[in-house]
Amino acid sequence: MEQLTTTREERGKAIVEKSGQIQKIDEHSFTVKSHTGHGVYEVKTTDKGMTCTCSDFIKRGMPCKHILATRFYLEIQRDTPKGTVTEKVHLTYAQAWSAYNAAQTEEIKVFDALLKDLVKSIPEPEQTMGRPRMSLSENLFCAIQKVYSQLSSRRAQSLFQHAVEREQINHAPHFNTPSKLFNNPEITPILHELVTLSALPVAEMETDFAIDSTGFRTTTFSEYCGMKHGQKKKHKWIKAHMATGVKTNIVTEIVITADNVHDTKPFRTLLNGTAKNFDIKEISADKAYSSRDNPTAVAEINANAYIPFLKTARGRSHGSPLWNKMYHYFKMNQEEFMEHYHKRSNIEATNAAIKRKFGETLKSKNQIAQVNELLAKVIAYNLTVVIHEMYENGIQPSFLKI
Repeated sequence: MEQLTTTREERGKAIVEKSGQIQKIDEHSFTVKSHTGHGVYEVKTTDKGMTCTCSDFIKRGMPCKHILATRFYLEIQRDTPKGTVTEKVHLTYAQAWSAYNAAQTEEIKVFDALLKDLVKSIPEPEQTMGRPRMSLSENLFCAIQKVYSQLSSRRAQSLFQHAVEREQINHAPHFNTPSKLFNNPEITPILHELVTLSALPVAEMETDFAIDSTGFRTTTFSEYCGMKHGQKKKHKWIKAHMATGVKTNIVTEIVITADNVHDTKPFRTLLNGTAKNFDIKEISADKAYSSRDNPTAVAEINANAYIPFLKTARGRSHGSPLWNKMYHYFKMNQEEFMEHYHKRSNIEATNAAIKRKFGETLKSKNQIAQVNELLAKVIAYNLTVVIHEMYENGIQPSFLKI
């Protein structure tokens, strides 16, 4: 009879040590015999993790001994001149190519249609005097469309003319109009609102979220002392602190700061902003967000925080009993903790996707315009995510708050 004091990891290793306990069904399915010799369970690997048919996994939703045994089974050891090296078997997952191809080939056409619907949700300011101006929604449409295209202001003029032909806007603005819009500080809160609205179509799909920051380079330079002192001029950077869903990688909230602002400061804003429109169950973030305040903020919305502790951290509560509780959970349940924490890697994919598709350099010259241009990048990115989910999961986009 197995001892109750043994860990699931130890029991998983014990299963692997017995010959014939694990059998491969196909590329992503395995049968695992019970450690007690009674029953067989099926372990499946997916791009979201591993599942098992045993009661322990069904009840806890955490890695059971059968999942852990399969992980050990998938490790291959080989002898090298430098000793024994362990290599993990990397499993590949089939891409839903038909949905992916449809989303990619139709993206530009669908993007413009979604963008038109999105900007219509912004109320038009009342004009009491002067000549009739271009509507705010059309102005926003052209500015975000330009950022999406990555074209220069003059080359983007043809996009606006095509939009007139498709009856998405009434007339094509001057090529400098989007740049003038980004220079207006009153546009910043409106673009923030559009980031929020652009994430709403996937609200029912996301319950787990990750928080992180990434830098975007500007075309302006910081102060420097010149070659005389051996210092070269350097580009200024601004930092985007973002909360994203770990399933679709949608950006749910963003805070933009200078590059020297510590990551932990915008955490509560990102958390509470996301909680307004999403049902949050888990939040994961790296060690830069480790503080007594952040887990407390997560607990206040009845969610769980998975933020690893620094090596120098101790379990003393200092007025925060939750800190003490989480510290001991982190130390005593490393496997379970890391299973949740590793969802954080999805936000790295989000950061990379935004920069790969829309560039990591901001073309605007002043700080206000740089912030607004970055917000427009995130809006454009969110719409591409929505398009993918339309073809992958059949969602019907709506940008209205419930």
